[in-house]
Amino acid sequence: MLPEAAHHHPAGLAHQFDNLEQQKEAATLGMWAFLTTEILFFGGLFMVYTVYRSSYPDAFAAASHELVVWAGTVNTAVLITSSLTMALAVHAAQLGQRRLLIVFLLLTMALGCVFLGIKAFEYYTEFVERHIPGLNYDFEPKYFRNAQLFFSLYFLMTGLHALHMIIGLGIMAFMLWWSVRGVITAEYYIPIEISGLYWHFVDIVWIFLFPLLYLIGRHAH
Repeated sequence: MLPEAAHHHPAGLAHQFDNLEQQKEAATLGMWAFLTTEILFFGGLFMVYTVYRSSYPDAFAAASHELVVWAGTVNTAVLITSSLTMALAVHAAQLGQRRLLIVFLLLTMALGCVFLGIKAFEYYTEFVERHIPGLNYDFEPKYFRNAQLFFSLYFLMTGLHALHMIIGLGIMAFMLWWSVRGVITAEYYIPIEISGLYWHFVDIVWIFLFPLLYLIGRHAH
């Protein structure tokens, strides 16, 4: 009986679970619990930004006007597209279409790299324009002090987001390796689905960062 039971043991099922469905529910719950802590973390930053923006609206509008808006817009489109390719990767995994899964994971990773490349270009531009507090900061005298708050929050929030994107790329690389090896199947696709939740979260955070940092109050300048 033991060899037969082992033969019917689903691939990827951890010993502490009765079946893959139970394992999937536990993994999903764990990821949502983790994402909740991330929401609280970014929520605190958004609150700090909101308080300072309401206190110094003119300085924040003037500083926001210095950002490379087209780059932020392109990056928004890039991340929205990456969410689509990630969703398609999950769908391919559920259907057991390994080749499509690999293709969509590669596309998702490529789009993530494009995002980071554009963000690096933005950081370089801000460095050249002397907008980095504590390193080479300069701004018009009228808003010199308060604009520093904006740029400090800009680099803090977008930097943390970029770090999450780098972590996401690492996760996708691991999922790609598993997919190539055939670990991910139509029966065992939980890791892809859970990884997709993290990727979508990172994309959603940017959807909030983009208008807050690049768009709101620009007409006031």
